[in-house]
Amino acid sequence: MSFLMSFNKSKKFTDPDEALEAIKAIYGESREKLLAGFSAFSKSTEFQKGRISANYPYMKITVENAKRVDSRLSYGFVSRPGTYSATLTRPDIFDHYYRDQIALLMKNHNVPVEIGVSDTPIPIHFILGEDFHVEADLTTRHMETLPDIFDLPDLSIMDDQIANGNHFPADHEDKPLSLFTAPRVDISLLRLKHYTATNAAHFQNYVIFTNYQFYIDEFIKIAHDLMAPTDNADKRKASAEYSAFVEPGNKIIHNKNLQGNHTDAAGDTLRRMPQMPAYHLKRPDGSGITMINIGVGPSNAKTITDHIAVLRPHAWIMLGHCAGLRNSQNLGDYCLAHGYLREDNVLYRDLHPSIPVPALSEIQLALEKAVEDVTGLKGYDLKKIMRTGTVASVDDRNWELRPNIRKNARLSQSRAIALDMESGTIAANGFRFRVPYGTLLCVSDKPLHGMLKLPGMAESFYRQRVEQHLQVGLLTMRLLREIGPDKLHSRKLRSFDEVAFQ
Repeated sequence: MSFLMSFNKSKKFTDPDEALEAIKAIYGESREKLLAGFSAFSKSTEFQKGRISANYPYMKITVENAKRVDSRLSYGFVSRPGTYSATLTRPDIFDHYYRDQIALLMKNHNVPVEIGVSDTPIPIHFILGEDFHVEADLTTRHMETLPDIFDLPDLSIMDDQIANGNHFPADHEDKPLSLFTAPRVDISLLRLKHYTATNAAHFQNYVIFTNYQFYIDEFIKIAHDLMAPTDNADKRKASAEYSAFVEPGNKIIHNKNLQGNHTDAAGDTLRRMPQMPAYHLKRPDGSGITMINIGVGPSNAKTITDHIAVLRPHAWIMLGHCAGLRNSQNLGDYCLAHGYLREDNVLYRDLHPSIPVPALSEIQLALEKAVEDVTGLKGYDLKKIMRTGTVASVDDRNWELRPNIRKNARLSQSRAIALDMESGTIAANGFRFRVPYGTLLCVSDKPLHGMLKLPGMAESFYRQRVEQHLQVGLLTMRLLREIGPDKLHSRKLRSFDEVAFQ
């Protein structure tokens, strides 16, 4: 007997593992129904009448007393009595995440969770997944008939009102448990494949963004070295942390120093690199490192973080180049952002620039410690190569061409030490989506002081600094992993009426 029939669409659980199995069962049956229906539809020339539809699973809790067992965590509880629910998707990716959230709710409130079939249909595009191109694999007649038989994506239930604090449920409606609805998650999972050419399942919980290919090239070199077999005991120990390295096209290189007969995967043949290629140095528990070349500009920065946010990573940081705004800075100096002058304009309606984006102490301390350890400079000597201050992010790459008065006034008033085009957006979206964030930039030019970025001028800097800067980023992620997600997900990032899910 199916889950849908045996539990009459819903059942309450007091064991998180049993609740997770129920979620998997509902999603699995919905998926099988849609895939079977689509297979028959795609092969048919005489289309049936009537719809083929299946819905997402949901999770619901009712809390009469909002007191909780552990007040130190920033998530895993509801802030006031009431009924809360969320639609769920892709338990193959989110199984550990869902299980942890369910266990925390049970622990904090001592209530069962209800699992059932929601009223939200699963669009056929989402159930087919990242590797199926509907428009390319169906005839024109099939495409014309598709909406009459299957549910299509509905943008009206895919916005970010919950994350933005603009969602106000009516008295009779459930309050949200999660920042994202299941359809909002699903569209981002597909978009990640589109923009990065890697499947969402490969993404790790610690993410590094960069705006230069030099960093990616060095990351690839380091990852290939870790995956290669070695007889050196120290190298084998360092390598053993990571199980595989994944490149665009889902090319998988397994760690040859680990036991097992894993076969590397050649992946898809790419006609061209994606807009924002992603590379994943994987650990079995998902706590490895994902690195993405997001290219230039705040629009790219918003696009990629909008979608990675649904994966609920434990931290993301920006490593890139910037314009040094102080004459006392030298090429290759580091800038650790403790504030942001946001003139990127892409998040104006979602998070107004007047709202401060605070520095997070755990990220700041990890970045500073990593710079100390990699450079060997400590305390007062660290000031020789690193400044802490405000980073300005703009949406105009040719900002240097603005009139001096307009160009300099805001930068001077803000006491900014550096300027780039992505860091403010990445930090702001981290704040908006409750993902811990940080920024460490490297000065590559000083336009206000006669040192413009021109062809060949910065080549020696690139050769000398990229490797060191990346080593700082990788060590930072190791330090953050040691801190652990419980401490990383700061209460600074949570609003008054916060959702329970991390």
